[in-house]
Parts: sequence; structure tokens; C-alpha cells
Amino acid sequence: MTVTWEEPRWDDLGWERLAAGVGRRRLPVWDCTVGLVVGAGGALLVDAGSSLREGSALRLEARKLAGRRVDLLALTHAHFDHVFGAAVFAGAHVVAAEGVGDEFGQVGREALCADAVRNGLDAGAAEEAADTLVVPHELLSTSRTLSLALPLAPLTPAPGTADGPGEVHLVNAGPGHTRGDLVAVVPGEPTVVFCGDLVEESGEPQAGPDAVPSHWPAALDRLLALGGEDALYVPGHGAVVDAAFVRAQRDALASRFGVSR
Repeated sequence: MTVTWEEPRWDDLGWERLAAGVGRRRLPVWDCTVGLVVGAGGALLVDAGSSLREGSALRLEARKLAGRRVDLLALTHAHFDHVFGAAVFAGAHVVAAEGVGDEFGQVGREALCADAVRNGLDAGAAEEAADTLVVPHELLSTSRTLSLALPLAPLTPAPGTADGPGEVHLVNAGPGHTRGDLVAVVPGEPTVVFCGDLVEESGEPQAGPDAVPSHWPAALDRLLALGGEDALYVPGHGAVVDAAFVRAQRDALASRFGVSR
């Protein structure tokens, strides 16, 4: 059976097109970025928003853009503004980086809830999201290639299509911003790298109690090796940047934390 692939109309729903089948949305309040990769046989969402309400809105938008429900959900790291909407994506295979397991347990959920409230999320919304927080189905220690070609076979590499993304590489690039930082690399023209908060453009990168500063510059070196000089690098917060920006941020973090090359 021949399956046709049609480019989503990103602008219609307030999304920014980055490449064929690849877009992102900057969410309000915390300026957190969510990514969507749409292929002929599947749809991957990168991060899920800061609340169940925000996640529900993203789910509806992603379904309109992809013409199907989200099949795969990649969580770049376990901070509330990136994971608290995850529970609404029923049926999606959820992937995160090894190192985030504690955040999804009871103590971790309570800590995420408290952090969300400190940062201004309504206490009721924070508690509801923490109570229903999805535990990832898979924690990656290295990398995994996801097929978005047809027929959809989650976690099974397959040839791509000529028009839309055929595959996405999920890579455990950390530790750095947290103990478990996952990035999504979408090969193409151009290659798009969803960096999570390993890269931030709208402010200085935040190093909380779960950061591993001594490893952060090396994580950015891995990002640059994965994407290359011509890639678009999508930060967790802020505008899309290039390799030169990532390299400069790598050097600034090395200086800030006293890490030698």
C-alpha cells in the first residue's frame, strides 16, 4: 500500500518549522521548547510541557499536525517544565536518559512538585501532575535510533522516506545540566538537534542541585559532534542557535566551573 506524507502546516498552530517534518513550539511562562518530528509512519514529541493542562493542549496540536497521536515521547531531562505534561500522552512509548530514575519515584515527585510551586505553578496543578507523572518505559545509557518510517515499528530502525524524517537518534549526552540529559538528533537538510537545557539561549544556563558541572562542557562537545557545523541547535529555552553559539556556551561553562579542555 502506498502511503503519502504531507508536510504539516506548522504556522497554523503557532509552531516554528525547522526542517521537513520537524518543528518546535516555545511555550509561555517559562519559555520552554517542545519539539515535534513527523514522519510517514510515526510522530515523536520532545518534552511535554509544564502541566497536564499544557500537555493536553500540546497533544491536540501534535495530533492535528501529525494526523495521528504521538507514538513516541522523549523527555530531555526531569525538570517539571519539561515533564509535567507527560501523563496525557496515553499509549506513547516514553524514553529518557539513564540517571533520571530517582526523579520519577515518590521523593523525586515531591521535589518536582515543590520546585514547580516555587517557580509559580499553581499548587493544585503541580500536585496533580506529580501524582500522575509517567515513569519512562526506557532509560538510555547510550543511544537508540527510532524509526518514523512506515510501517511504524517503535525502536526498530527502518529505511526512511524521501519526504519526511525517516529516523531520529536519541542520545544520552550527559550528565551536565542534570544527571540524565537526553538529546534528539534528526538527520536531514539541515540536521536538527533538540538539546534540552544542556543549551539555553534566553538566559545563562541554570545549574541546580542535580547538575554535574564538571561534565557539562564535555556534553556540549558531544552535541557538536552529533550535529556538526551546519546543524540547527534547539535549546531548552530561547531561540534556535548555531554551532558557534554552542561552542561559545561550552567555553563559558568551562570557565565558570573551572573545567579544563
